[in-house]
Amino acid sequence: MSSLMLDTSAYAQFKRGNEEAAIALRKSPEVLLPTIVLGELWAGFEVGSKREQNRQELDAFLASPRVALAPVTGETAVRYAVIYAYLRGNGRPIPTNDLWIAALAMEHGATLLTADAHFLHVPQILVTHLTV
Repeated sequence: MSSLMLDTSAYAQFKRGNEEAAIALRKSPEVLLPTIVLGELWAGFEVGSKREQNRQELDAFLASPRVALAPVTGETAVRYAVIYAYLRGNGRPIPTNDLWIAALAMEHGATLLTADAHFLHVPQILVTHLTV
């Protein structure tokens, strides 16, 4: 099985007890968390009512030896441009942060776990769409 990459919606579904997300995480030998997702999560924690609890849970998640951060690189930027041009040409733009996440999934050859259906319009990546 290839690496599994989480977007923010997938992490949130996992934390809410979504069984499909939990099974996918258990089955994957490697789980990648884009630094973009890390930023989105921390931003949400900052404005939420359970800031410390959420941070501690995320820190515990990141401490797993199967979990690694996926930072943006020059190669990511090239793949971002490819996906952007494709989606723009097909009249199906997606949010900017999600373009970066898709580019990282493409770069790493990882399957993206998400609850966001717009990723299904990105043929350059493999997507597992969660039922919510």
